[in-house]
Amino acid sequence: MTSSARPVLRSRWVGLQDVPMTGEPGPGSQPELRASHEDRERAAEIIRIAAGDGRLTADELDQRLEAALTARTTSELSALTADLPTVPGQPGTAQPKDLVTIDTMGGSASRVGDWVVPRRMEIRATGGNVKLDFTDAVLTGPTLSIDAIVRGGNLIVVTRPGLEIDADGVKMVGGNLKVRPARGPKQPVLLRVELTGTAWGGNVVVRPPRRTFWQWLLRRP
Repeated sequence: MTSSARPVLRSRWVGLQDVPMTGEPGPGSQPELRASHEDRERAAEIIRIAAGDGRLTADELDQRLEAALTARTTSELSALTADLPTVPGQPGTAQPKDLVTIDTMGGSASRVGDWVVPRRMEIRATGGNVKLDFTDAVLTGPTLSIDAIVRGGNLIVVTRPGLEIDADGVKMVGGNLKVRPARGPKQPVLLRVELTGTAWGGNVVVRPPRRTFWQWLLRRP
């Protein structure tokens, strides 16, 4: 057989490229960011507050806390808190105002829905109504001070589990003060509201949310 007729032997390695070893990032990819102690504590705080709101069971709380405190990367922490609301002071959380003033004369004013709770409030209601509904409010701190002057009007505060109201500092002059406790088992205190001021011929009512028709029919809280 002549040299021109010799068969060409192809290496079985032809066409194969170098591949990264397991655990190493490939070309163009970014390695996962390692979690810091602060990242873990931040995630743990979100989990604790969510459990206090009733969003997690006791078992889920224990499991997520253990996973958060042993997480190696920020993506692991994100997976643990993806279905939970953020807490005050974290990126993306609305920052509270130092003071919010509500002044009504013969009219009505309200704060409902996911309004951001400030650090302090001054309320003046003359022949009108002011309603503060904390059911879905964004809690931004451990305490809220409310100084109210009610003249022939009404101040209504709608509470929620974890909200503690101290109305001992309200002076009533010919009016009515009613504080109705929240229904169900006692929850960890998320916000303490210190209510002070004076009501002349007006009403100050602190109550839990009213039940819907179906809740009332089924006798559910």
